[in-house]
Amino acid sequence: MDMVFYNQRNRMEILEVTQVTPTFNSPKSTTEFRLPLTFSDIIWFKFPPVERLFFYQFDELTPACFNSVILPKLKRSLSLTLVHYLPLAGNLKWPPNEPKPIILYTPNDGVSLTVAHSDADFNILSSDGVYDAAELHPLKPDLVISDVSASAIALQVTLFPNKGFCIGITAHHAVLDGQTTTMFIKSWAYICKQGNNENSPLPPELTPVFDRSVLKGPDGLDMLYLNQWLASSWSDSDTSKKSLKIMTSAGGGGAASDLVRATFEITREDFKKLRERVLSKLSDSAKEVHLSTFVLSFAYVATCMMKARRDGDRKVAFAFTADCRPRLNPPVSQNYFGNCNRPKIEVAKARDFLDENGFVFAVQKTSGMVKALTERWVLEGMEKMLSYCFDVLKEASESKLQIISVAGSPRFGVYGIDFGWGKPQKVVVVSIDKSGAISMAESRDGSGGVEIGLALNKHEMNNFSWLFPRYV
Repeated sequence: MDMVFYNQRNRMEILEVTQVTPTFNSPKSTTEFRLPLTFSDIIWFKFPPVERLFFYQFDELTPACFNSVILPKLKRSLSLTLVHYLPLAGNLKWPPNEPKPIILYTPNDGVSLTVAHSDADFNILSSDGVYDAAELHPLKPDLVISDVSASAIALQVTLFPNKGFCIGITAHHAVLDGQTTTMFIKSWAYICKQGNNENSPLPPELTPVFDRSVLKGPDGLDMLYLNQWLASSWSDSDTSKKSLKIMTSAGGGGAASDLVRATFEITREDFKKLRERVLSKLSDSAKEVHLSTFVLSFAYVATCMMKARRDGDRKVAFAFTADCRPRLNPPVSQNYFGNCNRPKIEVAKARDFLDENGFVFAVQKTSGMVKALTERWVLEGMEKMLSYCFDVLKEASESKLQIISVAGSPRFGVYGIDFGWGKPQKVVVVSIDKSGAISMAESRDGSGGVEIGLALNKHEMNNFSWLFPRYV
């Protein structure tokens, strides 16, 4: 991949900042809606939000068409969608008489929607090519967060005249996970595409489940996690111990000004070659490895990242988040609203990935982590998990350890999200430049490949770009 760096002198104009409230057709609008945080939410209490952008190509899109057709439809459908997702119209609060924060919707609450106009190059920002990571930041909205209140989500719609538009969503990590965020976006797109009929129900696969009783864990785990957060140093607030302010970064992703972004694809044919390579290197007794597309993708990209940095003395934390919905007994609905996941972390030496068998080592490491995701594991050792995460983050903040984690999933199906003007040209997870994560999504063309998003410094990206196609 050629190293083409684009420095946009971005002329971003904010046209409007408005609050979109749910549209009710009954007296229901006079009631409030409370949702307690579970132990699975509080794990992520102060983690930075997840920021995602959806680029939609729309050639010849004029400001007049955008303002008269697209924007009104997006606003109307968002308002109708929020009726089904009331917690997202509310805020994270910590009432004085409550032992832990709650998600609270009260009448007239709504979601902040920013409308903007950009002269940046849509084609570059929605491409796979290399460009400065900071170029995406004007397209993402910010959550409104203080010591006493935090918005659940924030949205932004940005017009690129004669090119298309971009929808940005920033999601509070303690309120919703990737599965719930994607379900919300799909619901919004469904209602928009169906013509904004306020009497049309959501299909069953998009209807959220708010019943917290289905998520059972060890007694007192929620308060244990909350107290660990309050006793930790991972807060930007000096004014309130019970502050809702969050971390600004996690995992040592580096300063965005030093990072560049690029997208790579592992094709179905690549996966076939990678499986054959692993099996050819293993003895018969070791061939019980789990060779899913996730295992191969994570192991391959991590190996290339290690080789790109060429520092064998450091420690590396392999990390991903496992969806616990299907792993609990009884299983929890995929439509469960909130966080229902658990981090899986293992630490290794970088040098183990650098020799000719480094990829096989990475596969065995990742395979072992995935095979451990049993029903028993979901709740095993939960009391020590958050403190272990803090230890890993501390080492990363001191540059003693590199974290390689995963944001997104090919299972989310983000390239099928159509608001009525076609599928996305590009879906980008902006927040990986704060965490050292890689992003994963299904290939846009539906060919069975996996799309990988990276944010690295220029030197490492140059090395990675050279290694990636040659190492397959």
